[in-house]
Amino acid sequence: MKAVQISKPGGDFELVDRPIPEPGRNQVRIKVEACGICHSDALVKEGHWPGLQYPRVPGHEIAGRIDAVGPDVTQWKPGQRVGVGWHGGHCFICEPCRHGDFILCQNQKITAISYDGGYQEYMIAEAEAVAAMPDDLPADEAAPLLCAGVTVFNSLRNAQARAGDTVAVQGIGGLGHLGIQYARQMGFRTVAIGRGGDKKSLATKLGAHDYIDTSVGDPAQALQKLGGAKVILATAPDSKSMSALVNGLAPHGALLVVGASMEPLSVTPLQLIPGSKTVHGWASGTARDSQDTLEFSSFSGVRPMIERYPLAKAADAYQQMITGKARFRVVLTIS
Repeated sequence: MKAVQISKPGGDFELVDRPIPEPGRNQVRIKVEACGICHSDALVKEGHWPGLQYPRVPGHEIAGRIDAVGPDVTQWKPGQRVGVGWHGGHCFICEPCRHGDFILCQNQKITAISYDGGYQEYMIAEAEAVAAMPDDLPADEAAPLLCAGVTVFNSLRNAQARAGDTVAVQGIGGLGHLGIQYARQMGFRTVAIGRGGDKKSLATKLGAHDYIDTSVGDPAQALQKLGGAKVILATAPDSKSMSALVNGLAPHGALLVVGASMEPLSVTPLQLIPGSKTVHGWASGTARDSQDTLEFSSFSGVRPMIERYPLAKAADAYQQMITGKARFRVVLTIS
């Protein structure tokens, strides 16, 4: 089979021939049809994950079909349409697992970190990491939903907001353009926050009821004019921009952080204490959460905006993503 691997930290993408792998106990083999390219793939490309073993195949937004199952696998059959996301498996025995909180497993596996990911024609996954995929979702549109999609969908559905509440989405990018769609379909009064008037038409097309242009005024004040936001979904990885939104929260509102930034947030206790406001981080979700995301997207019509590349052009596709030129997700179409 063909695979694209990284042989060392900071190395080039290498298109290589590999033997088709065999699934072991509690594992399945997936014939990959599409794999999204995520900013977190830089962890493999640049070697930012401690102890990562090379060579390694990147990719944790995988859509395809079960091709073979290993011993003790009873829940999956060859031919089933499935997906695999960031969460690559859990131990079932640590304290978070015993509480059913598998996404916080202390021994969790991560797709493309713990084992090879989806930049290849076939991949092996742990059975508990697999999500069933609706038949009406094309593989290339389903792939980004298994990381970007589940991150925003799962965080919003677990937020303390009800239908009719105001939910603001900061950033209209790979995460944000999906967050706007999900917020609208969940029944929230959806406010998109971006920079520049040129993004208003897109925000409206995606489902936003209102648009706030950060280049013409204080976005927190603009949110307060709308009554304040019950939830602000912070998707753009800019800690300064996130921090500037805290004063736009309604009483008991939450800044829900899913955009990963290395810089600290700047929030004072006096911004949080009056009104009992919170800052809340959210990890993506388990395979069941991914399956819920796919099913909700199927019947609600939420779809990612994607650019497609063949597997052999993985280096070009990654460059399109990492430079921020993609509009809005990049997907490798493999088979």
